[in-house]
Amino acid sequence: MFLVVFCALILLSGCKKNDSNLSDNSQQNPSTSVAAAANLRDVLGELKTVYLKEYPNKRVEITFGSSGSLAQQIMNGAPFDLFLSADTNFPEKLRKGSKTVGNSEMYAYGKVVLWSSKQDVTEGLNLLLNPKIRKIAIANPQLAPYGKNMVDALIKSGIYHKIEHKIVWAENINQAAQFASSGNADVGFIALSNAQNKNMKISGSFYILSDKECSPVAQSGILLKGQNTSAAKDFFDFIREKEVQRIWERYGYETQTLK
Repeated sequence: MFLVVFCALILLSGCKKNDSNLSDNSQQNPSTSVAAAANLRDVLGELKTVYLKEYPNKRVEITFGSSGSLAQQIMNGAPFDLFLSADTNFPEKLRKGSKTVGNSEMYAYGKVVLWSSKQDVTEGLNLLLNPKIRKIAIANPQLAPYGKNMVDALIKSGIYHKIEHKIVWAENINQAAQFASSGNADVGFIALSNAQNKNMKISGSFYILSDKECSPVAQSGILLKGQNTSAAKDFFDFIREKEVQRIWERYGYETQTLK
């Protein structure tokens, strides 16, 4: 009986030690919490994989959504460490609201495309005037910078008021892609990064809007006040290194801002 009790005490001691080690590791390598624009889902997923392969002791958690919605969550106290917006305005608002550390920095430029699963999109913007186009998916310009750039472009071209009644508003750029790919919209204005997705390539075709038709979307990020600023900076620095430029470009981004 004495031997059984003795062995049990040794096992319990070992368990407590392991638990203590796990706790220490968790404290030494806290998870970096990233709030990221919806258009970054695919490219940031790959960048995260490469980052963790190079730094296996790091931890990164990413929440995707429209830039406007995420910025509002941060203003309301959401505990993120890094904000990767699809524009420059939302990070600046957070900086003015004393929610950030330092200034925002550019990390990429995105492009808008016209995508459809059935229509011939080579006509470009003129396709929108065709009576057979009844629903057009666009991300909410109040929340999604890609949607704002597209609405500004349509207004500038003189087309917006002619097709405004056809627009189906999406919460973010990914939802606009879902509307178009599911058939809930005949065409959709989405990010080139969305269009580069394997499933989107197979199920439809896209027309890349020129810089004259729609301005590239300048995307910036900013560090947030929190417990893990140092770890967040490491990840932000990594995704802007020249060594990962090929990843950004494969998803349709311009990367002249990378270090």
